[in-house]
Amino acid sequence: MKEQLYRWRNKQIRQHTAVVNGDIAPTLVLKNATYLNVFLKQWIKANIWIYEDRIVYVGDDMPDYVSDRTEIKDCSGQYLVPGYVEPHVHPFQLYNPHSFVEYASKRGTTTFVNDNLMLLLLLQKKKAFSLLDDSQTLPVSMFWSARFDSQSELRDEEELINDETVLDWLSHDAVMHGGELTNWPEILNEDDRGLYWMQETKRHRKVVEGHFPGASIKTLAKLKLLGADGDHESISGDEVYNRVSLGYYTGLRYSSIRPDLPNILDDLKAYDGEYYDYLFFTTDGSTPSFYEQGVIDRCIEIAIEKGVKPEEAYAMATINSARYFGIDHRLGSIAPGRIAHINFLEAPDQPEPTAVLAKGEWITFDGYAFQRLTPDIEWLRYGFSELNIDWSLREDDLIFSSPIGMKMLNDVILKPYPVKSESQSQQLPEEDDTAYVMLMDRDGEWRISSFLKGYTKSIGGLASSYSNTGDIVLIGKNTDDMNMAFERMKALGGAIVVVNDGDIIYELPLPLQGVMSDLPMDELMAKERELKTLIKEHGYSYSDPVYTLLFLSSTHLPYIRITPKGLMDIKKKEILFPSVMR
Repeated sequence: MKEQLYRWRNKQIRQHTAVVNGDIAPTLVLKNATYLNVFLKQWIKANIWIYEDRIVYVGDDMPDYVSDRTEIKDCSGQYLVPGYVEPHVHPFQLYNPHSFVEYASKRGTTTFVNDNLMLLLLLQKKKAFSLLDDSQTLPVSMFWSARFDSQSELRDEEELINDETVLDWLSHDAVMHGGELTNWPEILNEDDRGLYWMQETKRHRKVVEGHFPGASIKTLAKLKLLGADGDHESISGDEVYNRVSLGYYTGLRYSSIRPDLPNILDDLKAYDGEYYDYLFFTTDGSTPSFYEQGVIDRCIEIAIEKGVKPEEAYAMATINSARYFGIDHRLGSIAPGRIAHINFLEAPDQPEPTAVLAKGEWITFDGYAFQRLTPDIEWLRYGFSELNIDWSLREDDLIFSSPIGMKMLNDVILKPYPVKSESQSQQLPEEDDTAYVMLMDRDGEWRISSFLKGYTKSIGGLASSYSNTGDIVLIGKNTDDMNMAFERMKALGGAIVVVNDGDIIYELPLPLQGVMSDLPMDELMAKERELKTLIKEHGYSYSDPVYTLLFLSSTHLPYIRITPKGLMDIKKKEILFPSVMR
């Protein structure tokens, strides 16, 4: 059934109490279970009764009445913990929402709060809400955010993100929070519309999730006054402690672009106080192959390795996030009334589960619930089709002339640099790491081009329909190879394609609006590893070339970005050179 604001109807609740009374048989009994009580932070021996998707009893008794449809599982020698919560998911990092949660659930993460940015950019609202509603039938708990900005400079942003859209999203029962606030400097200074949306979020009794990297104590205090509740951008123990001291719920991040968790936990050893109740884990939308080591289970493992008590580590992965979002009456614990999300462990210090129960369905035990309940997703029903690009690059598109280029300082930070000479040639020399770069409207209406230092020394052409705005990114040192990569990307209906010396040397089809793959996670991980290896062999010296593609147009990062409106100075909020209509 769909997970509405009130998950169970009165008739069902009466059935649940009837199970405790012995009038109705439970559907599943976990006997001789040693489970973590996250309220007491103690391991307790008990029998756990479940009816369909809800825990109805936890205690010493066995049910008086069972039927031939009651499954009884002896949990002797196992340790049970609540299903893990991933409170900050970006489910479009080449994978899609379904493939990610299918993979993560097998590692014990059974609740997800997802970014809605790509749904805003790529789908009609009615189609997006159909996806939200239908995702509630999955054997996991799926929730979403309501974004207040595009994280870039769109030419038509007012049409996509406006009062009606934001308020409709905030009103949806599957939406848990407003944000993340990547546009917080504007809201802090003059953006009354953003402040209004924050206040509407509070009126709906939902939380406001921040994005406050490097914010000072005074800035954090002012953002608290505006209504911010949490933030996941701390990169040190000092920043975590400062946020908690001001009343923020604070995410500890372990992601492909910011694997800060181990260092933060080391830093926190210097602080006294009961701050763990306000901490949670997030992998913050990592690229696919990063998840080979796990999802939230890996975060718990790192915490235990760093000396955090297992009981605290599991609470950080479960009840803390549930309390943050105000849904701890529904999940985050093994207790009466909660959704039956339960992980089965071999030992308290081994968070990767041997079996997973999600909404009362076995995920990794006696059959796989995803394959049985949702074997296929009809993506076209929601508007996720292949890209239909009916235009081609013109000769003048591939003439690059810009006095300012972008130099990579790391995977995602770009600094402006002066271009000493304009290039009218088809080939850049391979003795340095300068490449052509272009962002093109997916409908072919505009383009903006420049130069990019640090991405490659020798790739002839890379075309990517995967980007933060859903537009087309072209990078390379040879315009013929760039054009060939574009044509192959177009033929695939969206893809990342790499061409060198006239040969296609890599392609990853992205049939879901040109942004997401429909491959299972294990196959996608292999394809992404192949791409990373290839790009690094051609001169990329950082860790995550896929994230570089995503964030080329992201204006929440310094110092210069290539956006749909043009080449932008982030600090001054000025367009240095506008995009050109074709």
